[in-house]
Amino acid sequence: MNEKRLELVKGLGPWAAMAMVVGHIIGTGIFRVPRSMAEATGSVGLVFLVWIVGGFLSLAGALTVAELGASMPHAGGPYVYLKRGFGQVWGFLFGWMNNLVGKPASIATIAAGFLIFLGFFFPATRTHIFTLSMPVPFAEKPYEFVFTWAQPLAALAIAVVTFINYLGVRLAGRLQVVLTIIKISSILAVVALGFALGKPHEGVQTIFPETLQLTMLGGFLTAMVGALWAYDGWIDLTFAGSEVQDPQKNIPRAVVGGTIIVGAVYLLTNAICFYVLPLAAVAKAAIPVSEAVAVFAGAQAAAWITAAMVLSAFTTLNSSILTGARVPYAMAQDGLFFRVADGVHPLHRTPAGALVFQGVMAGLMVLSGEFEDLFSLFIFAQWIFYALTVASVFGLRKREPDLHRPYRAWGYPWLPALFVIGATALTVNLFIQRPMRSSIGLALILSGLVFYRHWQKSAASLSE
Repeated sequence: MNEKRLELVKGLGPWAAMAMVVGHIIGTGIFRVPRSMAEATGSVGLVFLVWIVGGFLSLAGALTVAELGASMPHAGGPYVYLKRGFGQVWGFLFGWMNNLVGKPASIATIAAGFLIFLGFFFPATRTHIFTLSMPVPFAEKPYEFVFTWAQPLAALAIAVVTFINYLGVRLAGRLQVVLTIIKISSILAVVALGFALGKPHEGVQTIFPETLQLTMLGGFLTAMVGALWAYDGWIDLTFAGSEVQDPQKNIPRAVVGGTIIVGAVYLLTNAICFYVLPLAAVAKAAIPVSEAVAVFAGAQAAAWITAAMVLSAFTTLNSSILTGARVPYAMAQDGLFFRVADGVHPLHRTPAGALVFQGVMAGLMVLSGEFEDLFSLFIFAQWIFYALTVASVFGLRKREPDLHRPYRAWGYPWLPALFVIGATALTVNLFIQRPMRSSIGLALILSGLVFYRHWQKSAASLSE
């Protein structure tokens, strides 16, 4: 007699679903990216054009993923869509990348950012503990591992947020709603006060270059990478599709509506920066938004921007941990991942094993201090899977024409095709810029095929 499997609970309502998208996308990018964009493009108009094009490309992806999420509201998101659209191995490769390095390294990066910003208020977090020198073969200098209090504290932050998610998806969802409302309100308050109290900076601001040159294309593409990084996260709600209430309505509304809201917030934030600051000042400022606030409200008020960045990073950390754990859980249910990630907590109805596995992986990475290098290896592969996920809508329309689709992608087939072309162009550009890192990342992902064959045989023998 087989025991009935425990299911994840539908604890994310419409507000929580929207907060998962908006709160996840708006992390620290909007505070830091305008600087690199201004530096890369050398034009106010081109900066706004990059934000608009990046937002439109992200929206094209969101409109398509909304169809997939509404028609297949299951745990795992892209893992499920790729498995159904192209075959099990493609879903597995996405999950292998996501579970072992992609999501843990992303969580480690967010947690480290949270501690960096918190360090402005508590400098003791940067206190040096020890340095370990290790010889590296064929290297002129030994590798120095520097350990500060920020690393264990970042690991503690990951553990605390993982525990919150362990206690229940409803609790994590409510926390996300509250934090996202505070985050958006803070940003909009800065924009409103900036236009009310600030004065346009003196001097002539050139909107677009008088002559467009081919060399500007490189700067535009460099800035586009920053914009797409700032927009990243529009797909993550679908990872927890099985826990969204009325997913046929709430997933499309949250994914599409959330992406539009984020685009509007980004444009308004950039508008206030360039309203009170010249282009050169934005290009030199470590945190342009903070510099803008200092101009119209003083240095003490600008310190509160750092507090907003701490809150923003924590909000993104919560949503990233919640959604990320659903992929290893879904794969383990299919017998295609480590068994520790399978199972639902009988009381809290959360993927307890997957949450702990993900938390341990992210904690080890943040302690090592090498998470940024690891994450950069997989940026190339990440965008390949984004392109494949959106492209799966074409295969599913043909292979499963009778699949119930309560929402159908607006602009099909042109917008999905536009996203696939744009994402493919970005991956090619990333490979040209980082050929060694991209090749290593791709090789590490393909190494998962060895485990795939093993787990596939084990799953087949159990089903017999």
